[in-house]
Amino acid sequence: MDHVADDTTSTHNAPVTAAHDALVSSGAYVMRPADLSACLGVDEHDWAAFAAHWEELAPDAYAAERGTRRLRRYGHFRLSRTGELTLLPHIAFVQPEDSNPLYVDVDRHFEPLTDAFVTDPLLTPLLRMLGDVAACLGDTDEWDVKVHPFRVVASTDSEGAPTPEGMHRDGVTLVTSLLIGRENATGGESAVRDPDGGEVLTTTLGERGTLLLGDDRRTLHGVSPVRPADPARPGHRDVLVTTLTAR
Repeated sequence: MDHVADDTTSTHNAPVTAAHDALVSSGAYVMRPADLSACLGVDEHDWAAFAAHWEELAPDAYAAERGTRRLRRYGHFRLSRTGELTLLPHIAFVQPEDSNPLYVDVDRHFEPLTDAFVTDPLLTPLLRMLGDVAACLGDTDEWDVKVHPFRVVASTDSEGAPTPEGMHRDGVTLVTSLLIGRENATGGESAVRDPDGGEVLTTTLGERGTLLLGDDRRTLHGVSPVRPADPARPGHRDVLVTTLTAR
């Protein structure tokens, strides 16, 4: 497959260093939108253009079977230590043992990322930055990167369930959730807990560009249901979930 990155590599900076410190000490960290934008060299115009891809997502039939209206796509990349990012062939998404209890070892087939999403100027620096963050959790020459843009839809007769499986692991090294937008939505509180159920971090991602990072090997995560603020019309919550696993 063609490479979708140039030769420029990310450099460590203050927000990445702060993320390293928090992940090593507690297992979770929230990066503020201003810090993430500074890391990526992007502005509000770039974020708005990136958010437009969430209008091109496809229905998630597996979530629909459990009563949740969710839209998504899926893509799989390889990220080298030097920052080279390669889009891999599109195949089924399978979660390993000791991860999501609803779908362990189940082949789930989702629509691929659009070409416009893959080539969006914001995506490559974002994935490289996440590789820089993940470096504190493992010394590897390559990261296996899985990218999931999600929209969870809520209405008066059907709350949106971002994590119908409850608190869980994804079976990866670093798990991240980036808020892209919220429209007429309440709820959606993100929780990170230790294996014994103790609270590590609880936050509601409210501003576009807020990034939640977690060491998936030592924490569990989940998100509370989303409901419409105005019951007369639907609401939704858009996030980009990206996972990195040391190869």
